[in-house]
Amino acid sequence: MLGDSLSSAYGIDTNKGWVALLQQQITQKEYEYRVINASVSGDTTRTGLSRIEAALRSHKPQIVIIALGGNDGLRGLAFSEIKNSLASIIERCLQNNAKALLVGVRLPPNYGPVYTQQFAALYENLATRYNIPLVPKMLNRVAEMRALIQQDGIHPTAEAQSQILKNVWPALEPLLTGKKIR
Repeated sequence: MLGDSLSSAYGIDTNKGWVALLQQQITQKEYEYRVINASVSGDTTRTGLSRIEAALRSHKPQIVIIALGGNDGLRGLAFSEIKNSLASIIERCLQNNAKALLVGVRLPPNYGPVYTQQFAALYENLATRYNIPLVPKMLNRVAEMRALIQQDGIHPTAEAQSQILKNVWPALEPLLTGKKIR
């Protein structure tokens, strides 16, 4: 799991974060995978790119879930930089024989419809270009519900984590096929 604060369980107990819940679900369904959460709060696509090579060498993952870009968007970074960094992360995963799953994030509506639509399209275009699965909206059915967002107005609560897992699981499970414990 290569992500930012949305995946590192910011502001909540790490064991209640969606990535910890993902490990529980994988174990419960008897898939033979260990989830390594290499998410760092505050990460951008650029900092994720700077960390991916070491993570690939160290962990030799079979699957990498890439959930970066929210901090880039909030900082108004150029789409070209976000796209190039994500593309490089995906390429490095594929070159290291790791399947990649791209997880899109949404920006708050105050950035305007044109910017937010272009931001969402960036993820769709990369998933199509590399023929990898996409979770279009990581916080689908979370961001719209104030009760599921912490006081900071950005990070999901512990109660929201199961919904995030529900958003990611349908795109991830097909990548897990064939690795069930017998």
